[in-house]
Amino acid sequence: MSSDDPGGVALAEPGVSDSTKRVRLAILDDHEVLLDSLSSWITMNAPDFNLVLSASTWLQLVHSDNFPTDLVFLDFQLKEPVSIEARVRTCRAAGAKVIVLSSLDTRESRERALDAGAAAFLSKTLPMQEVMDAARGIMGVDVDTTPRRDWRPLPSGASQQSRPKLSAGEVVALKLYVSGFSTVEVASQMNVQYETAKTYLRRVREKYAKANRPASKKSELIRRAAEDGYLR
Repeated sequence: MSSDDPGGVALAEPGVSDSTKRVRLAILDDHEVLLDSLSSWITMNAPDFNLVLSASTWLQLVHSDNFPTDLVFLDFQLKEPVSIEARVRTCRAAGAKVIVLSSLDTRESRERALDAGAAAFLSKTLPMQEVMDAARGIMGVDVDTTPRRDWRPLPSGASQQSRPKLSAGEVVALKLYVSGFSTVEVASQMNVQYETAKTYLRRVREKYAKANRPASKKSELIRRAAEDGYLR
């Protein structure tokens, strides 16, 4: 997902001035599909950033030879017993600036992250172009105004019909499934029969297909859930 040069300073790429030092970036997110999507987008669309580290666990991040970086994107809701305060302060003590990304956009979570020293708290529903522009502002890099394709969220002004109308059961099944539960586990969590859970998920896929938003593969369904704010 990323590559580094032996000296730790990336070689200039097309579209980046030889005199411009790229921002060394690390990402920590334990949702591997989202981590891969973020990494791919940044690598392809943000040439002024050098993604040197993509980690799915806290220890993987801090034990990497590439840590610390200039900037770290931290997932607020990491499924590890390390508080957001501890993670932010560790990164700051190491010399890295921090942007916290979260699908839990509440006043409490925002204050916790900012009080610990994060430079910004951003919702995961923001388009990646806006996230990177915020990162540029924090790192003192000129804002890129070049239009980019983005997979999150739905395009501004998109028709409400682009987002399928799901039943309450379908929403619950979708949230559980994209959070890592198997169909059998979804059924158990919902206290319904396996075939019922399977039907919920089949209907979700069918509704997205009718909206011309593919969701036949699990990775595609996770992406649709992220786009529509179901991923928590």
